[in-house]
Amino acid sequence: MKKIIGILAIAIVAFSSCKKDSASTESFTQLEKDVINDFVNKTALPQYDSLASAGAALNTAVINLKANTTDANLATARLAWKHVRTVWEQCEGFLIGPVEEQDYDPNTDTWPTAFGQMDSLLTSSNPLEVADIQNLDLFLRGYHPVEYLLFRASGNVPRTSAMSFTPRELKYLSSLTADIADNNLTPLLQSWTSAPSNYAQQILTVGDASNPAYKTRLAFFIDIAGEHGMGGICGEVSNHEVDGKMWGPYSGNNNQGDSTITESPYSDNSLNDFRYNIIGAQNVYLGLNGGKGIKDLVAANNKNLDYQIQTKFTTAINSFNNITQRYELAILASGGQRLQVKQTIDAIQDLESILSNDLVNYLNQYVKD
Repeated sequence: MKKIIGILAIAIVAFSSCKKDSASTESFTQLEKDVINDFVNKTALPQYDSLASAGAALNTAVINLKANTTDANLATARLAWKHVRTVWEQCEGFLIGPVEEQDYDPNTDTWPTAFGQMDSLLTSSNPLEVADIQNLDLFLRGYHPVEYLLFRASGNVPRTSAMSFTPRELKYLSSLTADIADNNLTPLLQSWTSAPSNYAQQILTVGDASNPAYKTRLAFFIDIAGEHGMGGICGEVSNHEVDGKMWGPYSGNNNQGDSTITESPYSDNSLNDFRYNIIGAQNVYLGLNGGKGIKDLVAANNKNLDYQIQTKFTTAINSFNNITQRYELAILASGGQRLQVKQTIDAIQDLESILSNDLVNYLNQYVKD
């Protein structure tokens, strides 16, 4: 998303392994290549393919809602929105390449929304065609204006019936989802699979001195472990700054909790957003679809570090189960679950620390290309 946060700095601290090398230089080099190949073909590409499909399904659901504005079609569109968010948040576990370089992230995932300005836009003379959407401010474009229109009638008043949509709202909604699907998620997938970018091929040939993405395998591994990958997304979720995904709302309003700046407040989906961000990082570490992940690099020489990292992933993800209220209520000092929220924030920060420090230092120690 266009994250309203500071860039995560990767701190490299001293790290010494208590285990002797167990992988030969030759076998470890081959393992590096296998992990890169499986990251591309079994983790990144399948997820981006799922994301493009989810975006198309959301657009189809909204087209159907516009044509036949029933409560059943509204429910289908809402489920399609939540599904695309589930896939998108997992893809944020590796914010490398075109998703940032070509602005697909800020074009679709800028928040918080400004529903007052949305209301003004709806009463304006703007034609609200797809081309008009592309010229709007980022907070009037993407997933979250769609969320607002599907789940809220106005302000913080829930939309209880599909019949409450106005023609202008349906026009805006359908252009928003077409923009997401056709101008962002499909081109994002194509940027990994087709010329002129073909970013998948760039990653597969990492280590070539002429590679436009990464000159060395080490540079690639450091990036997906740190700032633009696993450590980065964990830091974004837990960062103890006003713009941290969880911490900002938790500490806002003089430490009483500010529910106006959560990520997905209209759909009560914020906690799922955060959880799937961490699951997305875990996908990179473990690998998907039977492929090798970063864990295989770590376990080759330091099984204890691998155990620690996997344990911290499990602890952080499971900690969300203790927050039983919607996040917008859980963060409130009065009647909320601030202890449970803080425990989750701390668990994610603990995970971020071992990824951005111990893991990065391990990679610097063993990846020698």
